Parts: sequence; structure tokens; C-alpha cells
Amino acid sequence: MIKLYLYIIIIPLSMLALESVNTNGIFKKNRIPFIKILFLMLSFALSYLVVNFLIDFADCINSIK
Repeated sequence: MIKLYLYIIIIPLSMLALESVNTNGIFKKNRIPFIKILFLMLSFALSYLVVNFLIDFADCINSIK
């Protein structure tokens, strides 16, 4: 259940972070839908990595105690 809450918090934060990337020089013009799909996929992937890192980190901390 804690993973769900973390995903709810991390996904919007990763989307916000990815908005700061300047895509004008990377993509062709008039490819806005594809850029949005890519950012959505990158956001989910980044969120997956961050949430799993936080869960693993918490497990390591709990095993030390």
C-alpha cells in the first residue's frame, strides 16, 4: 500500500522535473504528441526506479536495526 502512495507522489514530481528539459533541438517540429507520449513513458520509468530505490533503502535501514 505504501508503494501506491509513493507512486502518487513521485509520478507528478517526475513529470514536473521532465518539463524542464529543452526539447526544441532534440525532436523534429510538429511532433508534439510523440514528445508527450515519450515524456509520459519516461516519467513512469523514472517513478518506478525512484519508488523501488526508496523501498529497497527502507528495507536496508530496517535490516540494520
